[in-house]
Amino acid sequence: MDQFKVQTIDLQKAQNQTRHKTDGLSSSTLVLRRGQAFTVTINYDGRPFDPLKEKMIFQIVLGPLSVEVPVSRFGQPSLTQWSAFLERRVPNPTGPRALSVSLTSPASASIGVYTLQLRVEARLSVKTHSLGQITLLCNPWCQTDSVFLQAEDLRNEYVRSDIGLLFKGSPRNVVSRPWSFDQFEKGILDICMKLLQLSPQYQADMRTDLKNRSDPVYIGRVISAIVNSNDDKGVLMGNWSGDYSGGINPSQWSGSADILRKWSETQFRPVKYGQCWVFAAVMCTVMRALGIPTRVITNFNSAHDTDGNMVIEEYYNEMGKKLSMSSDSIWNFHVWVESWMKRPDLGQGYDGWQVLDATPQERSAGIFRCGPAAVKAIYEQKVDAQYDVPFVYAAVNADVRTIIIKDRKILSTSTDTKRVGALISTKRPGSMLMQDVTSEYKSEKDESTVRALSTDVRRGEGATGRVASKGIAVSLQLLKAPVVGENISFNVIITNNAAAPKLLKKHVNAQNKEYNRNPTGTFWEAHDDVKIGPNETLTIKHEISFKDYMLKEVEEDSLVNLAVVIEDVKSQERVLATEEFNIRSPALTVQIQNEYVVINTQQVATVTFTNPFSTAVSGELTVACSGLLEQKVQTRITIQPRETMRMPISFTPRMAGSKMLYASLVLTNPPTVLHGFKSIDVQAA
Repeated sequence: MDQFKVQTIDLQKAQNQTRHKTDGLSSSTLVLRRGQAFTVTINYDGRPFDPLKEKMIFQIVLGPLSVEVPVSRFGQPSLTQWSAFLERRVPNPTGPRALSVSLTSPASASIGVYTLQLRVEARLSVKTHSLGQITLLCNPWCQTDSVFLQAEDLRNEYVRSDIGLLFKGSPRNVVSRPWSFDQFEKGILDICMKLLQLSPQYQADMRTDLKNRSDPVYIGRVISAIVNSNDDKGVLMGNWSGDYSGGINPSQWSGSADILRKWSETQFRPVKYGQCWVFAAVMCTVMRALGIPTRVITNFNSAHDTDGNMVIEEYYNEMGKKLSMSSDSIWNFHVWVESWMKRPDLGQGYDGWQVLDATPQERSAGIFRCGPAAVKAIYEQKVDAQYDVPFVYAAVNADVRTIIIKDRKILSTSTDTKRVGALISTKRPGSMLMQDVTSEYKSEKDESTVRALSTDVRRGEGATGRVASKGIAVSLQLLKAPVVGENISFNVIITNNAAAPKLLKKHVNAQNKEYNRNPTGTFWEAHDDVKIGPNETLTIKHEISFKDYMLKEVEEDSLVNLAVVIEDVKSQERVLATEEFNIRSPALTVQIQNEYVVINTQQVATVTFTNPFSTAVSGELTVACSGLLEQKVQTRITIQPRETMRMPISFTPRMAGSKMLYASLVLTNPPTVLHGFKSIDVQAA
């Protein structure tokens, strides 16, 4: 009698990936999301499949773990285990006959690369057929998945979008930095899966690691450790020294694919170099690729509290120079990610956004990683909630105690409870604007009731830092947002609150600084005697020329610590006002000829830049876009003073949806990095 014989098996890659919203992800495997059915078509010869005469059993293997799934004729998919049902017979009188099987993984399945086999058991024979591999990801579209996110626009933004903005600079002069997450680029998903395999947890105990990979809390903890290279074969080596020889200046990266590919192509040696926004952006790519909704967060004036006392101490000498005397520091900005997941380990109320930080700052349970720390636990000051809530709470809430010293003696102190965590921001979904999420981390009401100010520290309109005392009040006021190539103009405003005239000494000091630590040497200072009448206010204007602050290293944003100390000669009373600000690089302009952009139709974009400097500038221009340009366009350019460069770029979009064409210009003289971008909505044909 004719036997049922399996000829070929079709994993229906295109159809399944469209249904699972994994279309566009590049992998050598079929890419699926857990908790959702997928269809396998079995082409056969001979008589039709008869469940009374043979059994079909799928074997699903993940490393040392395997499960056998018999094909049933009827039934419902299980929430807790794999299931397989006969979908339908496909009549085909002329060619090979086919039947379809619907396979469903549980929403709690471990993510990873599985091997699929089909075993056909008849009375006298057993035949095994290899189906190949599937990559199983988390599923924010599935209500029973622990990363389920309700809103479709948020799922698209935080999982499917490959374009981003990273925010840098300072709270009053925020710089938007384009970044391409590149999760759809060729080979990137496979590299992300390899990253899980190289983790110390997998290497130490493969079986336990694979079982734990069902839990996004565990996955986030693993990824936050392996994006940095401090404890393992991680992706990025951090470098804040200013010397980037032997690697790439962190300011010059503009997307994650270059970094992940370089890591993979060099046998998983750390890529040189990263700083906080690079660690966060690469982690965002990996988490989105794995199906976990993730966004990049910037905390402006971020406290790095090394001793856990919730106070950052800053020291100045009597001349207004900031001193490096404390192991604590305030980073002008610090960048981490938030990922969306349930937190059954914390009890009710802590599901939702969780802070994860891949920048190697402090160890968590012996390893350089941070989180996941529930944003709601940070807001509620629930410092016993795992993981690392006290560290993140301090980063957004610590007090700043400013101390003026002379000859190791304290001359005055003041406390500021508002500076740290002054602005916490992310990209607004569906737009290229900033979204303020400060209120998700901290309550202004709690701040004012929990703490008392020991000195009146206020912020005036615009960029000012004001400190008052009974006798003298002083503030700093930037007259406009500083831009590289222009002078820095600012006012020192002194008010005499007394009914008698005073003789004062004014010390103004400007220091270059890196965003994550105390300033280096003074590059500009001014010292004057000032006479001030009773109840008088004086405004004294200063200018710092471009040649005084020009940096030697290529920087995206120059940062300056500006301080003024006013000394009352008679009473010896001293008051201090400080302002840290960034000097923005000029921007590149990116425009497109035709705003209506259609897939597979050639378009032209133009990158424009007018040289504002009094000398010729030269450097390398790079234009790139995931989904628009097959390869980056790179060219060396020289632009004369006040000359305008116009660089046409042809591109043919190969993916529909929201894309970003971005350009960067790395100048050698002056040493700075310029950026520009244009978001493009590519229409389907």
